[in-house]
Amino acid sequence: MAQKPSIPKGTRDFNAEEVAKRSYIMETIKAQFQVYGFQPIETPSFENSDTLMGKYGDEGDRLIFKILNSGEFLKKISDNDYNSKSEGVLTSKISEKALRYDLTVPFARYVVQHQNEIEFPFKRYQIQPVWRADRPQKGRFREFFQCDADVVGSTSLFQEVEFIQLYDAVFSALNLEGVTIKINNRKILSGIAEVIGAQDKLIDFTVALDKLDKIGEEKVKEEMQSKGISEDGISKLQPLFILKGDFGNQIESLKAILSSSEIGLKGIEELEFINTAISNLKLKTATLQLDVTLARGLNYYTGAIFEVSAPKDVKMGSIGGGGRYDDLTGIFGLKDMSGVGISFGLDRIYLVLEELGLFPDTIADSTKVLFINFGENEAMACLQTVTKLRQNGLKAELYPDAAKMKKQMNYANRRNIPFVVLVGEEELKSEVFTLKNMNSGEQHKVEFKELERLLK
Repeated sequence: MAQKPSIPKGTRDFNAEEVAKRSYIMETIKAQFQVYGFQPIETPSFENSDTLMGKYGDEGDRLIFKILNSGEFLKKISDNDYNSKSEGVLTSKISEKALRYDLTVPFARYVVQHQNEIEFPFKRYQIQPVWRADRPQKGRFREFFQCDADVVGSTSLFQEVEFIQLYDAVFSALNLEGVTIKINNRKILSGIAEVIGAQDKLIDFTVALDKLDKIGEEKVKEEMQSKGISEDGISKLQPLFILKGDFGNQIESLKAILSSSEIGLKGIEELEFINTAISNLKLKTATLQLDVTLARGLNYYTGAIFEVSAPKDVKMGSIGGGGRYDDLTGIFGLKDMSGVGISFGLDRIYLVLEELGLFPDTIADSTKVLFINFGENEAMACLQTVTKLRQNGLKAELYPDAAKMKKQMNYANRRNIPFVVLVGEEELKSEVFTLKNMNSGEQHKVEFKELERLLK
């Protein structure tokens, strides 16, 4: 009995139109990456498990796809280890590799491994797929592309300023107006944790706070309590939940809240620098917004944190994000190598552009003209003309079989091919072509030069 074809949940097939639209987004992003001086690299689809594990926090580690060792992987497991049912013990013995969770940690590994070949500051971009064992839903997939740009080897805050400009440049080029670039700073979050006496629970605190817009204030407080943060500490957070106003007003409120925290005030100082620079440089279409609840529960961010929201009339999660990591390469032995990077969510950007009708009308254009096949002699003559047209950059095809005219015409219609050419005995003798416009139904005889001109 034949097997019913299927694909894993959270993955997708793409048809020709979808591939064309995805390529349009990637090429637009790539063009801006290059304008801003970033160089392309690529890394393997899977890494050694110890390269990835422990870099994303407990929640992130659970979403990493592990790859079973080849061969009889259970042979290396002792009876004691097997009977213990310990996930940590068993996993390390039967799986030594994992699919990459993101592009940033593999990039840090790349920098350390190739440090003697790299000129610092090193600006790289990378457009490749990543995998996460997440629960599939709208805009969230288990296999998806990330489009990343990072700079390592510089602590300058002008890098953060340029990344905000880069976000604005890409979304302007995509004609996607109304995008909001949210920004926060992990130093501010560390300062808040210090003020409420929860320095030892910084990750638990930030992971909970990051969910504020998803689960609401009360649920966030409940999660913090469950993680051991005191009620007195949580009550001190109340000003954060009602923090409003423009960038400057929120900064002033934060200064009052964090007046006793040196690291918190340092974070405020960094945000003020970035905001002043962007105010002077101006953005084309995006808006920069301070969001003090923005945490992005990843262990490696140490400074600025970015998250990009789609226009308000589109219900969609973040379409980009990133931040500053002061010592990400230190986990691989290269100390004091500060970096900052951002990522574009290709799949979500696609859904936003689709919903707003922002893809160019001509984006899925494929074949411009189809030559009808009347038989072997006619087909050979047509193929010679098709070859000339292709050499001149025109997308042309010959229908491969001498099928009925109706079938060939229907094929052109279903593929949205705008023109067909008919070359029968009469056309062969007089060395002309009958060109038919499939939209208007008009047709007339033309010589080759005229045919080429009309198709262009």
